[in-house]
Amino acid sequence: MRAPARAGPAAGEVALFSLPMRLLLLALAALAVAPAHAQGPQYRARAGTFALTDCRIETVTRGVVERGVVVIEDGKIAAVGAAAVPAGAVEVPCDGGTVYPGMIDSGTLIGLEEVGSQDETQDFDELGDVTPQMQALTAINTSSIHFPITRVSGVTTALSVPQGGMMPGTAALLNLHGYTPQQMATGFEGVVLNFPQSGRRGRFDRREQEAIDKAAKEAMEKLDEVWEQAALYARIDSARAAGGGRQPTGEMAYQPEMAALLPVVRGERVLLVEANAAADILKAIEWLDGKGLSAVLTGVAEGWRVADKIAQAGLPVVTGPVTGLPTRASDRYDRTYQNAALLAQAGVQVALRTDDRMQNYRNLPFHAGFAVAHGQDVGFDRQAALEAITIAPARIFGVDDRLGSVEVGKSATLFIADGDPFEPSTQVQAVFIDGYQIPMVSRQIELYQEYLNRSPGLTARPAGADRQP
Repeated sequence: MRAPARAGPAAGEVALFSLPMRLLLLALAALAVAPAHAQGPQYRARAGTFALTDCRIETVTRGVVERGVVVIEDGKIAAVGAAAVPAGAVEVPCDGGTVYPGMIDSGTLIGLEEVGSQDETQDFDELGDVTPQMQALTAINTSSIHFPITRVSGVTTALSVPQGGMMPGTAALLNLHGYTPQQMATGFEGVVLNFPQSGRRGRFDRREQEAIDKAAKEAMEKLDEVWEQAALYARIDSARAAGGGRQPTGEMAYQPEMAALLPVVRGERVLLVEANAAADILKAIEWLDGKGLSAVLTGVAEGWRVADKIAQAGLPVVTGPVTGLPTRASDRYDRTYQNAALLAQAGVQVALRTDDRMQNYRNLPFHAGFAVAHGQDVGFDRQAALEAITIAPARIFGVDDRLGSVEVGKSATLFIADGDPFEPSTQVQAVFIDGYQIPMVSRQIELYQEYLNRSPGLTARPAGADRQP
């Protein structure tokens, strides 16, 4: 993926540096402020056999073990509950703390954006309106400073989602540890569809209603045209396969956009359909009906208005941010907080996302906490919220055989906390991703420690230094 195009100097202006020189200076500046956790063996994750002892264990799917042991071997969970500590294992005492499965943020820009004000560090928005072939996984910056910031808060996995046009690219679900994108990949990828909006695009959209209706009609026509081309491309590809690879008459030339949509048309890859207004959600459900697709609704800000229709369609939902504002001035202030709860009450499978920028992905557990605080009256309790950021997204993305709960045989992707992760006062004590013990270091932690016990001078002042000449 490429960063958005940036305008050059205006007429009469002179660029101080060429683009290569600016990129070099940017890289040198980044190295100058690089955190210590990016350097030195003491900050590297370590593998091995571990025994988490004296733990309270919230498995999510199999209840709570009030006192037990979690054994990690070869990157997987080897034992949960009453288990002996294996010989040679590194013992990690929980001291009564709780083991949770790693939290999953189902909608982020992590790895695709580093500095919000610097175009060269942004790689989430490709040129063009239909670019499903642009894969987020290939653009991930594995050295992003936002990975350690996020994972030390217990958020171990995140969906990195391209932004932009109607079909901006293919999202990828990542475990937040690895030297290459392939090492971070969980196996799930989904094509993003920003479903055409039928209403205003925000509070500052001052278009006449006629212009709004015309734009919506044209966008739907374009989507239908693209989909017809994708379906035709799939039929031609199937005919070629049935004919032993021979070229059928009138076959279209290779089109990367259509090739990327092939597995979606065939139901082999998930289509992530972003729709937020109630009218757009209903239109998206209608558009999906009969196509035989594997689809997930995302955003769904006004899902509570049409929750019964979503449940009837049998579509899972990724919603958030929970801590956002109401979509309409006439709505109750807490409707956004209650959205997930009202969807779940109607029988919809719900996962949560932060849909935030950069380091704020670490706030995922607080989004879940708001959902509990404002949704428990309709049955959305703490367990439901915990599932919405662990096993529910794992099931929606088809990785529940490895992630989302603390069970024998699953990936050792989990964390230890001294309390409820939804409480701001809770401290995360240890994090494991795919069996690697992650160093509890981030830029924020280092700055906190640097300035916690500071004094005016770094060394003692020499005798007489306070005397005036």
